[in-house]
Amino acid sequence: MVQAKTWVLKQHFEGFPKHTDFELKLEQLSEPRDGEVLLEAVFLSVDPYMRLFLYFEYRVIQSNSPSFPVGCHVVGRCGWRTHTVSNGSDITKILDDWPQDVSLSHALGAIGMPGLTALYGLEEVCAIKSGETLLVNAAAGAVGSVAGQIAKLKGCKVVGSAGSDDKVAYLKELGFDQAFNYKTVPSLEEALKNASPEGYDCYFENVGGPFSSVAIPQMKTFGRIAVCGGISLYNDTTPQTGPYPHLQMIFKQLKMEGFLVGRWEHKNVESLKRMLTWVQEGKLKCKEHVTVGFENMPAAFMGMLRGENIGKAIVKV
Repeated sequence: MVQAKTWVLKQHFEGFPKHTDFELKLEQLSEPRDGEVLLEAVFLSVDPYMRLFLYFEYRVIQSNSPSFPVGCHVVGRCGWRTHTVSNGSDITKILDDWPQDVSLSHALGAIGMPGLTALYGLEEVCAIKSGETLLVNAAAGAVGSVAGQIAKLKGCKVVGSAGSDDKVAYLKELGFDQAFNYKTVPSLEEALKNASPEGYDCYFENVGGPFSSVAIPQMKTFGRIAVCGGISLYNDTTPQTGPYPHLQMIFKQLKMEGFLVGRWEHKNVESLKRMLTWVQEGKLKCKEHVTVGFENMPAAFMGMLRGENIGKAIVKV
């Protein structure tokens, strides 16, 4: 019988999460039954959307299922746990031909759900085209950094906003045409205008709040906005209020669409193979912020919400 360590939520977050909101417990797992597998955590993901969804990378260490042989690696929504028993309905095998020289941790990042989010936000929601200008905020994060790189691969001009000078330097390393620190610019409006005086065709939205209120008026006519996240809103105890973008959206005939990555799940295998090829060719770079130790999950999660990571934040168990 395997003993699992598991982090549980003692109480719902009120404002920004606190260490006291979490509790580490031990759980005795039963032997896997027919069709079940025993999983051992390898890498755990920390992301803003963890208030809703949890994705982790596991190795199968015991199996009664022909679909998941011992030794294979899977991604699943199994919670903050070192081990878990699964019937297979909540896990997905990592690509069979995953190359040995590419870390499996990237299955939680650029070659996983964050990467797919970036890809589908650009291709399916924005329908971005070569020669267009893209604005990305939270651009040094797991999704934003991939979105910017994909847009460059498609022949676009890319402007990125991030929250530190180190992050801005990283965006320039990735090939962003313009990047700025939104915390230190005298005026966000002027920074956006200077970066792209002609305006923006597409806007990959990860932040929301006041940033969005300043960015939307700088969209071009028929501009498209992919609403991926709103990290500036997640820890509010009192909902933020306007200004409101309705007149700008009407007179510029803008399209603003929220989306969840699962809408295009039927395309995932082909899409992941495309992105894996870009990584192998050096066209897509994957920076990780690694925290070691399962006991550090809450600290890693809160650090990510404070913007301490550049690239994908993960925990190595």
